[in-house]
Amino acid sequence: MARKRILVVEDEEDIQELVRFNLAKEGYEITLVESGEEGLESARADKPDLVVLDLMLPGMDGLDVCRQLKNDPQTQHIPVVMLTAKGEESDIVVGLELGADDYITKPFSPKVLAARLKTVLRRKARERPADQSVIQTGDLLVDPQRHIVTVKNKPVDLTATEFRLLHFLARRPGWVFTRQQIVDAVRGPDYAVTERSVDVQLVGLRRKLGSSADCIETIRGIGYRFRE
Repeated sequence: MARKRILVVEDEEDIQELVRFNLAKEGYEITLVESGEEGLESARADKPDLVVLDLMLPGMDGLDVCRQLKNDPQTQHIPVVMLTAKGEESDIVVGLELGADDYITKPFSPKVLAARLKTVLRRKARERPADQSVIQTGDLLVDPQRHIVTVKNKPVDLTATEFRLLHFLARRPGWVFTRQQIVDAVRGPDYAVTERSVDVQLVGLRRKLGSSADCIETIRGIGYRFRE
């Protein structure tokens, strides 16, 4: 079986070596780069199995790298694990909302890092390809292959998480989903996201959908559904 390839975007030499040494022992093939721009270029060119991404980088920071990776149809499937000294709750929330698959703060245990990466890769392997058909209802169009959403033929700028949430609901019109079911579907069952964050995401998503906002209906006491 081919070794999993991990791209590490980190500018501190001691952290680079710590990560490289311990992940190589686990059997991974490691590529190291030191800047956000290099990380983005390497991810697009080589399509690694996972990206370990520092936030505080010279030039383009890690949040911008994550945003571009998750908004690009060619790289949005690549899991991103953020590894950073920025441990404030607000930083974690921003990273997760951009589509990061996990978030590990420094200082960290190399064994814990390896275990968390293994979990993310295992979860990714379990995912079944979603239906990639274009969905259109009224003025709303969702094109998962091109990662495009339009309302009245005008593009709607969604985050990676907002897109996944909308696509998940739109693929099953009329079905009612609890907040926990939505979290499990959009993030994975072992992902550290609260049910409350679903409500926050839906508020932002509806605002962006404008005249098509009512396609997502709140079912009081249960969750949400996409109107048939």
